Amino acid sequence: MRDKEYILFCDESDRRGKYYSNFYGGVIVGSSQYQRITNRLNDKKAELNLYQEVKWEKVTEQYLAKYEELIRVFFEEIARNNIHARIMFRQNAHLPRGLSREQVGWEYYLLYYQFVKHGFGLEYISENIRLRLYFDTFPDTAEKSEQFKGFLLGLTKTKKWQTIDIKKEDITEVHSHDHVLLQCLDIVLGSMSFRLNDKHKEIPKGTSRRGKRTIAKEKLYKAILSEIRKIRPGFNIGVSTRTETLADRWRLPYMHWAFIPSDETFDSSLTKPRRKKMK
Repeated sequence: MRDKEYILFCDESDRRGKYYSNFYGGVIVGSSQYQRITNRLNDKKAELNLYQEVKWEKVTEQYLAKYEELIRVFFEEIARNNIHARIMFRQNAHLPRGLSREQVGWEYYLLYYQFVKHGFGLEYISENIRLRLYFDTFPDTAEKSEQFKGFLLGLTKTKKWQTIDIKKEDITEVHSHDHVLLQCLDIVLGSMSFRLNDKHKEIPKGTSRRGKRTIAKEKLYKAILSEIRKIRPGFNIGVSTRTETLADRWRLPYMHWAFIPSDETFDSSLTKPRRKKMK
């Protein structure tokens, strides 16, 4: 991607999960490609009779094939390097140490800040650019949200971000039903939390088998993984994506980041049970 202006869409999901928590996702697109890609995805939705907002939580057996087709188009744009996607999450077993009460209270925004600052490799863009940041509506107080936006503006005063121009009015909360890129991101983000937290194994109480919606979601997750592996063969969703150089953080079209606190302790009791080997 080579543009003078970029739009970064961000979303979050599952602050607390069984094994993994604090899921954040982002899609960045150049302004020269934004409208074309938006039109293409919205046209595909109309073709599939998906007139309402698409979301991971709406996935059902009835709509599975339609969601698979929409996501295929979304990943075509990623594979062509027209958009970049990033997913960040934290494994519960990595327990942060020495956090103050204030830091615990600001966990949501502190992690979001790290995601924006490091997740996309923006400091490795060689040209001067303008950056717009569109966040799905924050589930927190307006006061905290405004302070968070101030922290993001402060990034441009650092040496690594000196080529990036962010204006106050360009950090905006938006509604996902108005932005199809956010909707597609929600589906990918939800699928990763679904699989990493073993939700595909859940069986409703009083029954002996998984529900049809759970099975449909697992099939959609597998379709998403297949699209990712077309771009990066053998992709492992539960670890940070390997890079050859720091600049790859910007260049690679799709990446995961398993965030680990700088000061942490590892609690193996919070990891998934190991599979028993067949004798």
